[in-house]
Amino acid sequence: MEKLVKRSSSKKITKDMVLKLIVSHFIKTAEPVASKTLVEKYKLNSSSASVRSIMNILEKEKFLEKTHVSSGRVPSKKGYEYYLSKISKKNVSEEIKTRLQLIFNKKISSVESVIRDSCKILSDMTNLVSISSSSKNIDEYLAEIRFIPISNNSATAVLITDKGFVENKTFIFKDDIKMKDIVSCIKIFNDRLKGTKINELVLKMKAIKPILSDYIIHDVIYNVLLEFFIKFTKEHLELYGKESFFKQPEFINNSENLRKFFDLFNNQNELKKEITKANNKICDNVNGYIDEDNNVSVITSRVSLGSRNGNISLLGPPRMDYDKAVNLLSYVANTINEHFKFLGGDKNKWKRKK
Repeated sequence: MEKLVKRSSSKKITKDMVLKLIVSHFIKTAEPVASKTLVEKYKLNSSSASVRSIMNILEKEKFLEKTHVSSGRVPSKKGYEYYLSKISKKNVSEEIKTRLQLIFNKKISSVESVIRDSCKILSDMTNLVSISSSSKNIDEYLAEIRFIPISNNSATAVLITDKGFVENKTFIFKDDIKMKDIVSCIKIFNDRLKGTKINELVLKMKAIKPILSDYIIHDVIYNVLLEFFIKFTKEHLELYGKESFFKQPEFINNSENLRKFFDLFNNQNELKKEITKANNKICDNVNGYIDEDNNVSVITSRVSLGSRNGNISLLGPPRMDYDKAVNLLSYVANTINEHFKFLGGDKNKWKRKK
């Protein structure tokens, strides 16, 4: 945009230039843009009247709109989409390269922790909500269930797959359940479930329940693990950066906008729908969508996690810094894909023998 400003002082002002400047300015300020502002701020080689005339044309063509009669203009959905189509690939800052490298340089890290830390960086650098999701692979097998005691009545269950994916959940038990009994139960479940396909775990749990009566099995332990498996086998979205997101101007004095986004964040099905809508290609590995009805914009990128596919997305108001967000998301997704391209495993190692 800097180059655009330098050129504008010597070249004829065009609709394309005015629209780009308006979108860029509105992204930074969240305030309607007037012709006088453009001329003074960007030192345009044109009068306010001439710029206003171009803005009127852009408004008639539905690229701009007014918030009320006497206001300046703001970009419309069509205007944002045009701006998105003109975004070019740019180098990202050394800061994000360094921060990502620190994540990938860790000697021991799970796939989940890499995705989580990457999403946190994206949210931190864009003030948008980042969302991660991954599909469960039908050829993924249970490698082990670990149970880690924390206190006399609490412990963390850890589920590990043959591809290195990990899920954990902490539970609190009543005093009448002894930790040694829980450990014995987990050993029984490991013996009977190890090597089971992930998407068959719930059915297998229900099938073996009748034969567990001969063991020291508490119903509460069975139900805890069953609930754990149900959660693990479903696609789940993880959100990061909601705190800083709500500090944006759209929400400070607008309780209606705030309520809409709270509702959206608490509804996994609606969030999935918004991400699915993002099918307009912006660059090689980033798609986007602007939903006028919900006043939300989504950009998303597919990531390959070895045996799984997933998505990393950024969600925010239509007034997001698309230049920055798209290029950061693209870089992070490419880095993750490169890091995990050799992730896999010998699935035959974990198959249960018939």
